[in-house]
Amino acid sequence: MRKLKLVVVGTMASEPYAGMAWMNMQIAAGLRRLGHDAYYFETTSTWPYDPVRGSRVRDSEYAAGYLARIAKRFGMSDRWAYRRSYLDKEWLGLERHTAEGILADADAVFNVAGASRFAEENLKTGPLIYFGTDPVYHELAYAARDAKTREVVDEHDASVTYGENIGEAGCAIPPLPHLRARTRQPVLLDEWESGPPARATFTTVGNWKQDGRDIQFEGNTYLWSKHHEFLKFIELPRLVNAELELASNLAGPLSIPDGPEDVVKGLGMDDDARVALVKNGWKLVPGTEFSLDPWPYREYIQQSRGEFTVARDLNVRLRSGWFSERSACYHAAGRPVITQDTGFGSVLPTGEGLFVFNTMDDILGAFQEVEGDYQRHSRAARSIAEDYFRAETVLARLLDDLGL
Repeated sequence: MRKLKLVVVGTMASEPYAGMAWMNMQIAAGLRRLGHDAYYFETTSTWPYDPVRGSRVRDSEYAAGYLARIAKRFGMSDRWAYRRSYLDKEWLGLERHTAEGILADADAVFNVAGASRFAEENLKTGPLIYFGTDPVYHELAYAARDAKTREVVDEHDASVTYGENIGEAGCAIPPLPHLRARTRQPVLLDEWESGPPARATFTTVGNWKQDGRDIQFEGNTYLWSKHHEFLKFIELPRLVNAELELASNLAGPLSIPDGPEDVVKGLGMDDDARVALVKNGWKLVPGTEFSLDPWPYREYIQQSRGEFTVARDLNVRLRSGWFSERSACYHAAGRPVITQDTGFGSVLPTGEGLFVFNTMDDILGAFQEVEGDYQRHSRAARSIAEDYFRAETVLARLLDDLGL
């Protein structure tokens, strides 16, 4: 195997949430475990969010310290760089000459979600890969000839996607140009290994209501916010002998501090939604209690009995094959997952440890199966992680598909 110089460029310091940290660092650290010369960089021009001050700020006071701490925990304390593209273009972590040299000489630069712009910042890179972790929106916007989307995507030399059905027969989603690989979240299995669950609760973590990414395609409107799907199954806690918990942004709609650059707006949870959820037996907890730090977030998942969750409407109706990186981590902890069908059954095994649903009857049947032999489904969940999400396996295949 040839040792490659690889850079993962993401936004986990400007969006300092635990799920983002795990998503980005499991890619970067996973590439390093394969023996490659791997780095994590951040060069976005978007003002970072500072949870201490509760707003986006034009400084790196929180972001740089957060990134340094997370990188150290993943064994990459000398392999990160942060550029204040929104301010004075100063580099932190690795110094400017070293960081810009690594970017320019890299065998591949993975631009997570296409969130970073290099040409407009006069940054030279090696082959630039659009790393699509949240598929469908950009594919449909590109096909609709949206100018901003095309400007972002056309900067890249190739694209990869977590939408594992995109580009396959039977999937209507038009792939982005130069699609070279379909992949999934790499998981560092040893980081998630866990004993029996400490709680008898099925949980999930995510935003309740968001706005800004609904999109039309072939005469239909496809929805981004997951609250639409949760409301279809709002009666579930009253129908199963299981406790269901949603960890989310419970702040009222007027208190969410979105900035003018935020394409996707967090709308919080209004009183009507809160009352309806509680009335139907949902337990609600504020995600901010643990979602700002990767380790309490991991503990929350490990303590859970399993995950029950939904998917975005655009992934469900268009059958993208997308699978949640958070659900993959539940599996790595040995926790069964019951999740909405996006067509991922074409690439992942279902019916043991992992259950898909389209209807309420599907959900009830899944809970009956899991509770009928929890230990078997717990072992099956971990096996799915080992066979399908092991970072070293997933990333080696990705590099091979890219011809690296």
